[in-house]
Amino acid sequence: MTLSATQTLNHPAQDVQVREEATAVHPADSPDAAWWRQAVIYQIYPRSWADGDGDGIGDLPGITSRLPHLRALGVDAIWLSPFYTSPQADAGYDVADYRDIDPIFGSLSDADAMIARAHELGLKVIVDMVPNHSSDEHAWFKAALAAGPGSAERERYLFREGRGEHGELPPNNWQSVFGGAAWTRVTEADGEPGQWYLHLFDPKQPDFNWEHPEVRAEFESILRFWLDRGVDGFRVDVAHGLIKEQGLPDTEEERTVMLGHAEHDDDATATVRQDEAPRIDHTKRSPMWDQDGVHEIYRAWRKILESYGTPDRILCAEAWVEPQDRAVKYVRSDEMHQAFNFDFLTSSWVAEDLRAVITSSLRAADSVGAPSTWVLSNHDVVRHASRLGFPPGTPRMNGISATDPQPDRALGLRRARAATALMLALPGGAYIYQGEELGLPDSTDMPDEFRQDPTFARTHGAETGRDGCRVPIPWSSEGPSLGFGPSPSTWLPQPSVYAEYAVDRQEGVAGSTLELYRSLLAARRELSLGTGSLTWVEGYAADVVALTNGASSRDRVLVVANLGADPVGLPDGAEVIVSSGPLEDGLVPTDTTVWARWS
Repeated sequence: MTLSATQTLNHPAQDVQVREEATAVHPADSPDAAWWRQAVIYQIYPRSWADGDGDGIGDLPGITSRLPHLRALGVDAIWLSPFYTSPQADAGYDVADYRDIDPIFGSLSDADAMIARAHELGLKVIVDMVPNHSSDEHAWFKAALAAGPGSAERERYLFREGRGEHGELPPNNWQSVFGGAAWTRVTEADGEPGQWYLHLFDPKQPDFNWEHPEVRAEFESILRFWLDRGVDGFRVDVAHGLIKEQGLPDTEEERTVMLGHAEHDDDATATVRQDEAPRIDHTKRSPMWDQDGVHEIYRAWRKILESYGTPDRILCAEAWVEPQDRAVKYVRSDEMHQAFNFDFLTSSWVAEDLRAVITSSLRAADSVGAPSTWVLSNHDVVRHASRLGFPPGTPRMNGISATDPQPDRALGLRRARAATALMLALPGGAYIYQGEELGLPDSTDMPDEFRQDPTFARTHGAETGRDGCRVPIPWSSEGPSLGFGPSPSTWLPQPSVYAEYAVDRQEGVAGSTLELYRSLLAARRELSLGTGSLTWVEGYAADVVALTNGASSRDRVLVVANLGADPVGLPDGAEVIVSSGPLEDGLVPTDTTVWARWS
């Protein structure tokens, strides 16, 4: 294909005296590197992407019908959030049957058809795997409740006797990520209060006992079930949580921030600075997170995936782990292939911070021979088009309600486009969350009665929750559900502004966010930026992020992201490939990123 709008800039202010640093931060990968080392993967949240039957909830036939959109966008693979049988207490992350499809999404034959169609279009398929916990409606958990204390069935989960004179107190002081205690007491067959079971998330999500061989064998069987159906890999939910410290000791931390949420008692509130990553205690790890025993599980899983031959099937870890030298343990050569880079996602719109996290991420991944990944939005965080509409340093919220301070929508979109242009220029893999190619903001005016995130209920509204980033996608600017489905029903209400962002408003429109993403992805592929090198460029002001990506001076691409208040120039002879926004008299204005050929 032909790169978009190449031009030579001749404005006198562009003659910037810049130079590359002597040493590259990251060397180029092999040109024939495995697909996953450079792939751009698009996350589909099944409930919200496309509704095929008109019930207001997205489904697999709807997804299949819209896959050509992703072929045209230029991504390499899709990752689908859970579609398994589930009571939907946490939007499918409470799985009742890992080998079947929930009827609201379709059937196994619908899944087979979707996988086949994706492969026809050249798209690989990654599915979510939720191994830390099941639904309380899973057959194993129902058997555990029926069998009673001391039974083999209860050993598959983490049941314990309570503390206190009559066992009336939880076994330890652990708190749920969704708020409140991480333990729930059951009523035994005799009608009396009995044991407690652990749930690091919602009470309807009991944690498995991963020390039990039956649990390990079951999940290895589940992996094979889906690999046999043709999936290309798994995104592993809460990958750092499967093993707990022996004895389940009290945690010394009063509050741990994980998964973008603040853990706290029901009547507490908490905020996290936007420019801080979620924190855990580095000196003494939390007894429920990042225990060394998780790694043997993933080494066993890696062997299973490798037994399927080529092309590689992959594992991607959702692991909120610090510091980086512990996080990269998950992507050693015999474990996961990728891990989400949450340090990048949570970094602020400050040039110094971005340079630091890009450098540290690449060096940490290089230390174990893994690719870094880059991500700006997903189903658990405020969309970056809204998040970046606040000043850097604004407390990072778990959702935005109508009574919260509101982001600057235009500023947020401008910065989001620039941030994406920077992200897609970086070597390694990248993830795109559904709708970000349209510039979608969070829904910030959703009435409370529509909220379904358990975080909102568990904290009595102290945390708004994640519903705002999960609203159904607008495919057309007109119609009762903006093209999401054939009926006016949507499981979450679409804000009126979403019509402005609809696919049909942007397709073929020069300068639209959709066409920007298409141009960026096409140029990234043609220039092999995913397998490229990274070298910082010196000579710009401190509020500019400037780098080159390329294996040689011949194919070198200059990337300039201007986060400062004043426009900046480009070096003499630079030829623009793509820009996140219009230039001003040949200069790169504030909150704009440019890719340019530079030799």
